[in-house]
Amino acid sequence: MNEPAIRPHDARLVPAVVAGWTAMITGVVHGSSTALSLAVVWAVVAGGALCCRRRLGRPAFGLIALAVIGGCYAGAAALHAWDFEASPVVRAADQRAWVSAAVVVREDPRRLRSPGPRMVSIRTELTQIDIAGTAIALGGRVLVRAPADGWDHLVPGQSVTLRGRLAPPDRADLTLAVIRVAGPPIHLDAPGYVAKPALIIRESLAGAASDALPPDRAGLLPGLVVGDVSALSEDVESSFRAAGLTHLTAVSGANFAILMGAVLLLTRVVGVGPRTTAVVCAVVLLAFVVVARPSPSVLRAAVMGGIGLLALVTGRRRQAVPALCTAVLGLLVWWPELSVDFGFALSVSATGALVVVAPVWVDWLRRHGWGRAPAEVVSVAAAAHAVTAPLVAAMAGTFSVVGVLANIAVAPVVAPITVVGAIAAVVAPWASGLASLTLELASAPLWWLIEVATWAASLPGAGLETPTGALGAALVMGFTAVVLVSLRLRILRMLLGGLLLVTVFAWIASSLL
Repeated sequence: MNEPAIRPHDARLVPAVVAGWTAMITGVVHGSSTALSLAVVWAVVAGGALCCRRRLGRPAFGLIALAVIGGCYAGAAALHAWDFEASPVVRAADQRAWVSAAVVVREDPRRLRSPGPRMVSIRTELTQIDIAGTAIALGGRVLVRAPADGWDHLVPGQSVTLRGRLAPPDRADLTLAVIRVAGPPIHLDAPGYVAKPALIIRESLAGAASDALPPDRAGLLPGLVVGDVSALSEDVESSFRAAGLTHLTAVSGANFAILMGAVLLLTRVVGVGPRTTAVVCAVVLLAFVVVARPSPSVLRAAVMGGIGLLALVTGRRRQAVPALCTAVLGLLVWWPELSVDFGFALSVSATGALVVVAPVWVDWLRRHGWGRAPAEVVSVAAAAHAVTAPLVAAMAGTFSVVGVLANIAVAPVVAPITVVGAIAAVVAPWASGLASLTLELASAPLWWLIEVATWAASLPGAGLETPTGALGAALVMGFTAVVLVSLRLRILRMLLGGLLLVTVFAWIASSLL
């Protein structure tokens, strides 16, 4: 049976995304004056295209629309940047002032890798701040750095009163300041009505995992299911980083796609109609967002996962690119700081690879005799790695040589672990014994996942250091391009395949000796 031809993608919104994203980056990084200048440039372009529309013909209307979008985003970026620059917190941070502040926690505390006592960083939103004895009610994002003792149990939505010393932020992302705190919170409100059930579910899942699984697997499972890495051991975390598997322990679009795919499969088996299926999917999606914490990164992942699943389930990949572009533009309007967030860039790139690059590679492998299932597993892992590797190099200065192989090796077990873990999370608050019994099903897949990460991390040259920034990204892009061109030649494919087999056998032998 012939494979259906892959239709070209509708890329008309891609220039708008580039213009809007660039405008937001300009405002966040370079300030309001530069963003306002960019808005003026776009206004001139729009005026010029309008005057020359007869000469330009139909492209004039596209250029006018692009200029309007670019100008609107540049103007919005200028307003956000001006609001940031005018904040008294920014000036107080430059002076390293001592302050008392009331904040609302927005994301889970994250462990800091630093010598000495354990520290955490917490993204929060200001509600009030006392600078030099003057209380000011204002908003804005601040990053709290505090001892783990007394701070690592906070949950999003909690209100906290603290005292600490301001410092300028490490990077330009509209964060007003860093507040360095030396002691516990002065006052801490109880978790809200939404955060409390989510906390109970997360703690119940972690407890059931510790009862049913060995420590390394018990610490990993909550990270794979709901992004809770509080019990993840440093050895497993280091192995995942070296193997290029760190994305699995953060809530990503893959989590949502897997869960929504499982729900769709169940509703089809039961015979539920499309409207009821849509309602069930919406309820599951909302519940998972609550349990995983409704932070910008989780909401971003929900949007990206939904787009990827829509493309795969409906087969309408032509509409996936406009949907992705619309989502990006909407998220940038709501959270302009995402424009300089590497996690957002990685998520968008991975989703784009899933809906644009992977289908082409699947089709190519199918023409060369591959079965559909292995072709899809290899193509999705390879496309995501090829697209995101330059960004990882620019951000962290590392390139995982074994990342594609490791992701292909663990691909068959990620979905079963996620589904089993989600079922256990629902059951755990009511019947911890049944949840522990359910998690026994995930023990072997978790063992395989940890073994692959350990083997990959121990392989000589598993991770290479690269320059950070644009140079590192360019080097990795060049290397990836050379590999892709080489794979078009039969002799080079045979050489690479032989080298891969030798590497795998040496890998297995070294682990057994």
